[in-house]
Amino acid sequence: MLIIGLTGSIGMGKSATAGMFRARGIPVFDADQAVHDLYAGEAAPKVEVAFPGTMKDGRIDRQELGRRVLDNPKAMARLEAIVHPLVQAAEDAFLAAAAEAGSSVAVIEVPLLLESGIDDRCDLVTVVSAPAQTQRERVLARPGMDEQKFEAILARQMSDAQKRERAHVVIPTGEGFAVAEKAVDDLLRSVACMPGSAYANRLARS
Repeated sequence: MLIIGLTGSIGMGKSATAGMFRARGIPVFDADQAVHDLYAGEAAPKVEVAFPGTMKDGRIDRQELGRRVLDNPKAMARLEAIVHPLVQAAEDAFLAAAAEAGSSVAVIEVPLLLESGIDDRCDLVTVVSAPAQTQRERVLARPGMDEQKFEAILARQMSDAQKRERAHVVIPTGEGFAVAEKAVDDLLRSVACMPGSAYANRLARS
């Protein structure tokens, strides 16, 4: 099974692009959704111990947690030490299920794939990209977002130019859905007969 890593900076269109892969029958693991699920489940009590007062009604209040960690590298590292192993376990279970189902290709959508240095868990790295002004407009239109928070998030992320340099494939998302969909179709055609080694390597390491 070949593993495609899907990443890109905030507001670049990862979720929409992931939907394009799903629409073509490709299983997609959404790391951000996995975190959401963990904050309402297994990770919630562990995060509450590390950051008292962030759990409300049995789940982590992401807004409150964000205020605690966004501009605090030590706090962020403490949070990541709790959450990252749980997300990886969920990802491993997803890939095992995809392999068992006979999928020849699977996608893992991870916002900080390159920043976290885990791109070696993929056979190909695909970066979604759009012009900076398009990105800014998309992000600032989100509820609860402002310039200060946007800049703080960008400061944690590798620049779009750096990501594009490290990508095997770049999917443009600022030119309309048709262009992005064609790029997804082109990618899937190009990997149709390509053997993947990343999944086998994971199994060997486990």
